[in-house]
Amino acid sequence: MAEELKLFEGNRIRHIYDEEKETYYFSVVDIVAILIEKDYQSARKYWKVLKGRIVKEGFNELVTNCYQLKMQADDGKMRKTDVADIKTIFRIIQSIPSKKAEPIKQWLAKVGQERVQEMADPTTAIDRARETYKKLGRSDKWIQQRMTGQETRNKLTDYWKDHEISEGEEYAILTNIIHQEWSGLSVKEHKNLKGLKSQNLRDHMSEAELIFTALAELSTRQIAESENATGMEENTHSAKRGGKIAKEAKEKLELETGQKVVTGENFLPANKKPKLIDNKE
Repeated sequence: MAEELKLFEGNRIRHIYDEEKETYYFSVVDIVAILIEKDYQSARKYWKVLKGRIVKEGFNELVTNCYQLKMQADDGKMRKTDVADIKTIFRIIQSIPSKKAEPIKQWLAKVGQERVQEMADPTTAIDRARETYKKLGRSDKWIQQRMTGQETRNKLTDYWKDHEISEGEEYAILTNIIHQEWSGLSVKEHKNLKGLKSQNLRDHMSEAELIFTALAELSTRQIAESENATGMEENTHSAKRGGKIAKEAKEKLELETGQKVVTGENFLPANKKPKLIDNKE
């Protein structure tokens, strides 16, 4: 199972597709946040109260049909959150008065149809991702680098999967090690620098940041492959060395240009740009 990029009216809804069950699972709180048009914490509290009310009214099945899966939280860590399939999400939507109810139902139906199309023609998923980035205002050059970087990332995680690394927390730990080594910041610190919350860090990287991220992950995989690194200890060693290679290249570029590669720049809408958080203590 892997999280995918899809947007509803510019809002990212965390969701996972279970290949074995051929089922989408959506973050309930993310859906609730859109329905009540509030922030994540307000939506979390609303869902907690709603669950209690549903149980009291005798609709226990609706709550028991929700599961907990690990998804990336605002702090970059993988945390358990309530998820539900499309059928259950539809029933939850019916329990919440909202002008967003019908639009989000249509969006969910479209997501399901898109999956069918992608299974018939895998290139459809790539084309759809490109179109999503274009709608967000990214340049063709940036989109190409983002897609190339994702391919590099997928090859690395495929290697981890085949060499005794558990998907989820261990992936996140190794990813953070690589990122810390090349950039000098943890993933969370880099997001803070850019003023991001639930947004995906890579979707707000500059072209240079994407390139060095890809270099670090490519180097990590090739080092691991050359030594047949297996398990966390050996892959941690590969991650540090791979990140260091990208760090050295980054420092040489910064010396030549006089410009920092890692910056607080982002692609947030102008009216939503928060004050950037100074990472230095």
